[in-house]
Amino acid sequence: MPATTPRNDHPLMAQAIRALAMDAVQQANSGHPGAPMGMAEMAQALWTRHLKHNPAQPQWADRDRFVLSNGHGSMLIYALLHLSGYALPIEQLKAFRQLHSLTPGHPEVDVTPGVETTTGPLGQGITNAVGMALAEKLLASQFNRDGHTVVDHHTYVFMGDGCLMEGVSHEAIALAGAWKLNKLVALYDDNGISIDGQVAPWFIDDTPARFKACGWSVIGPVDGHDVDAVDAAIVQAKGSADKPTLIVCKTHIGKGSPNRANTAKAHGEPLGAEEIRLTREAIGWTAEPFVIPAEIKAAWDATDRGAVAQAEWEKRFTAYAVAHPDLAAEFLRRMAGELPANFAEIAVEAVASAHDKAETVASRKASQIALETFTAQLPELLGGSADLTGSNLTNTKSTPHLRFDASGAVVKNEAGLGGRHINYGVREFGMAAIMNGIALHGGFIPYGGTFLTFSDYSRNAIRMAALMKRRVIHVFTHDSIGLGEDGPTHQSIEHAASLRLIPGLDVWRPADTTETAVAWTMALANKNRPSALLLSRQNLPYAPKTDADVITRGAYVLADPTEVGMRRKPVAVIIATGSEVQLALHAQAALADLKIPVRVVSMPSTSVFDRQDRAYKKEVLPPKLPRIAIEAGVTDFWWKYGCDAVIGIDRYGESAPANVLFPLFGFSVENLVQTVRKVLAK
Repeated sequence: MPATTPRNDHPLMAQAIRALAMDAVQQANSGHPGAPMGMAEMAQALWTRHLKHNPAQPQWADRDRFVLSNGHGSMLIYALLHLSGYALPIEQLKAFRQLHSLTPGHPEVDVTPGVETTTGPLGQGITNAVGMALAEKLLASQFNRDGHTVVDHHTYVFMGDGCLMEGVSHEAIALAGAWKLNKLVALYDDNGISIDGQVAPWFIDDTPARFKACGWSVIGPVDGHDVDAVDAAIVQAKGSADKPTLIVCKTHIGKGSPNRANTAKAHGEPLGAEEIRLTREAIGWTAEPFVIPAEIKAAWDATDRGAVAQAEWEKRFTAYAVAHPDLAAEFLRRMAGELPANFAEIAVEAVASAHDKAETVASRKASQIALETFTAQLPELLGGSADLTGSNLTNTKSTPHLRFDASGAVVKNEAGLGGRHINYGVREFGMAAIMNGIALHGGFIPYGGTFLTFSDYSRNAIRMAALMKRRVIHVFTHDSIGLGEDGPTHQSIEHAASLRLIPGLDVWRPADTTETAVAWTMALANKNRPSALLLSRQNLPYAPKTDADVITRGAYVLADPTEVGMRRKPVAVIIATGSEVQLALHAQAALADLKIPVRVVSMPSTSVFDRQDRAYKKEVLPPKLPRIAIEAGVTDFWWKYGCDAVIGIDRYGESAPANVLFPLFGFSVENLVQTVRKVLAK
């Protein structure tokens, strides 16, 4: 496959990146100039000779994706976006790392035009890229037809030593090899320097061998400062039929700086005015700070060729829409992230079915029941599990396991459909970060399962989904001491409260089938927010209710004293979630026998409830009524609701059957009744 002929090569193109990087970091008095200066020629080779993109339309569906995994080198991508013609004027580069600028310290998606993902936590960028490449491959399998190729793009990653030291990178590269993601090309900035200095004493991995062992093609080492050598390597990588490719680029961090190149000093601090002066002399750069000579800017400008590339694709897509109008409309809908027009009816069906059947099942099973409805009618749902499918119950009749044949093609069934349930293996962090990449790419709504306790492994990727406002759904089963005999290593104690602290994440802990169906409905409907569903191992009885719609508000009055034959107004409120809702209802009945009327509030989602208006909150939790919360988790979280008492667990669990553990730790009707009485006696 020949390289794309460069439009206007100029000998100082790479030096423009170096100049912008050192000037912006110097002006901000903080940042990382070394990586952008070291990767300048790598970037020139990729961005001017290969990258398919249109600066005027950053969201064009069939663009190549570029991920700067070592996101601390953010001035590289800001320089590239500015020089290529994106809506990132020089004033924004002058405002690098300043409040409300389009050039924050690390790249942020939806802040800077052209940035595909938020990077900075090392290792997650390459993992996001694996998700993007997988999404491209699956979309191509689903939508391309003979004579009509509408999905055909590459995912490129720049990454450094730090990304490869992070354990999640191994999870990512192993899966990329297993999935034969031949359109994934990673360029490794092999400069041997990190913040602490030369990495040789603590990073002795044979990186090429590691990637080869995971099923990758490896090219190099090549001279990362030789544009033609990097170009030739990319050409070779693009010819891979069944493997992702690693290109090892030997570089010098801070290239061009006479006294800082190849030192940790270049990594994360400004070069200083004198060193910048010396660097300008060394690289032959005479322009003033933040000034790019017209002929160099013209050489970088990608607006014309980007417009041509997109116009060519749009012409193909128009022909595709004529030949396959339904597929074309479906593709546009899914890439826009819009749910089907009849989603409301689908959701009503799922919720009504749960409400009418009133089954007693574990909420993990209730989740699978809801998923049967949703996956059958939403082809964009792409599920998975971190080696716990039979426990998480994330598989359905409509989502066979994803498989690839020896050539790397998606294996399809007799109906011509490929798998939609991913076996991630024991890779919770990798799964979560790959799901972020899938969501960022577009075309799918990813969901994946593991035990709630193992959310610790994937927490930073969950946080990144919330930061990026992406619809990613985490199915966390075995949510408490109700897990039982596996013991304290697997029993969640602090996890629900911990996840609720993540801004922008909706956490649901449903009490029965109906609440579970509503939780799924809300998670799917909220386009700009990830969700975590915390689900039980043990069976939970259906809690009778007259109105399922009110569940969407996060908390609601499940039962007032009238439900147990009392005509008096409540004198206290019991707040419960998940499996403890049944304890609250039984305690309400026991208290009624003692002539004590109480209200039971089910609060499946504290985050959703917290967003309700003040009037609704006061309606559900009257200010003057004492409040008692009960949840099989740490107690600290619940005091925020002005509780007078909280029944929880502030120690680790034990290995024993669930029905032994609950009363052992105070989760009993008797203890809840006594607690309410003590509060009222004060």
